[in-house]
Amino acid sequence: MKVVIFGLGYVGFTAATCIASQGHDVVGIDVSESKVRAVLAGRAPIVEPRVGDMLQVSLAEGRFAASTSIDSHLDAADMAIVCVGTPSAVDGGLNLSYIANVSTQIAANLRDRPQGADRLTVVYRSTVRPGTMKNVVAPIFDSVLAERTADLVELVYFPEFLREGCAVEDYFSPPKMVFGTADGRPSDRMIALNDGIEAPTFWVQYPEAEITKFVDNTWHALKVAFANEIGRTCLELGISARNVHEIFKSDTKLNISSYYTRPGGAFGGSCLPKDVRALQSIGADIGANLHVVDSLLRSNEAHKHRLFQYAIEGLEPGTRILLAGLSFKAGTDDLRESPHIDLARKLLEWGAALDIYEPAVKADALVGANLGYAFSNLPTIERLLVDSTHVHETRYDRVIAANATLDGLDLPAGADIRELHTLP
Repeated sequence: MKVVIFGLGYVGFTAATCIASQGHDVVGIDVSESKVRAVLAGRAPIVEPRVGDMLQVSLAEGRFAASTSIDSHLDAADMAIVCVGTPSAVDGGLNLSYIANVSTQIAANLRDRPQGADRLTVVYRSTVRPGTMKNVVAPIFDSVLAERTADLVELVYFPEFLREGCAVEDYFSPPKMVFGTADGRPSDRMIALNDGIEAPTFWVQYPEAEITKFVDNTWHALKVAFANEIGRTCLELGISARNVHEIFKSDTKLNISSYYTRPGGAFGGSCLPKDVRALQSIGADIGANLHVVDSLLRSNEAHKHRLFQYAIEGLEPGTRILLAGLSFKAGTDDLRESPHIDLARKLLEWGAALDIYEPAVKADALVGANLGYAFSNLPTIERLLVDSTHVHETRYDRVIAANATLDGLDLPAGADIRELHTLP
């Protein structure tokens, strides 16, 4: 293929040299004359292992060119890859002016493309907020090309996951590949471009692909901040942070795993809230300033309220609702700090005609802290609990699945079910 790459920074230049090394013809476009001169002279414009050697090989083989203007480079191109910067704006958002500028140039260049010419696949690798492809990029092409857009352009969002220092290795062995298209269907050209690269691959619509980079990098930032909060707590207490880390990372069943990372229900139970509060107390006592830890309970309360709003969405007070699951975890009777107790209370305060199906909980069998927590937060629990016979004889306007308890019910086809323990 002939591939034109816009932007010869870390992402664009690395991609250009890697693509050229795969046997494709590459043209790099950049507004910086010094960058272009360096590339044409065989000097890499960035410091990154392997890219300099790859550049020289591809130049010698006639598979790499560079320019400061589009000129006729798109005329026979199969693909254009946009790797321009999206720096922070004053308000903390992303400045999309470079994206808009390049998109307008590409669209204007395609305006004179002859009838019957192959579509140009335009791929965006720059980090952009969700909605950019649909609300910024696509309208730019539509405004220039009008009804010819679909015939002339295939738009793809393909976020990059390159780490400086090992970018070439990451290009050919990425942790995953995420492709966003208008309808979530695969693109033949993107498949061809990445032929031979093995990685978990996801074809999704634009917004899911666009948000991926933010999710990943914020998670990485959270890990670093959390690790450092534990580190300074250990320093203050005279504990070996290195040993604590070794213990922590050895647990690949729960700690370093996919457990507890699925968007769904709020956390609760007898351990997590109590231990978070205890670590907050320790941090405050020794002056460790655990801002990440301090935010956890507030974030959890915000999530509880959002789940409540999701549960009643489109309903009116007086609606008959079944809450399936009340205990902290399905199959147990532990109600201590169960987020589903809070949900039931909010539903009642809102005005729901509420029934609760929780076969593991018998109100008259609760004892100790379990008894105290249940009746102090949900005094009418005994009246609200119903058995499966009652459920199957009652028509509910909505069933709210708080946990896997729903699996024990045989609900009629077409029942309005909102699952909170695993979000759509």
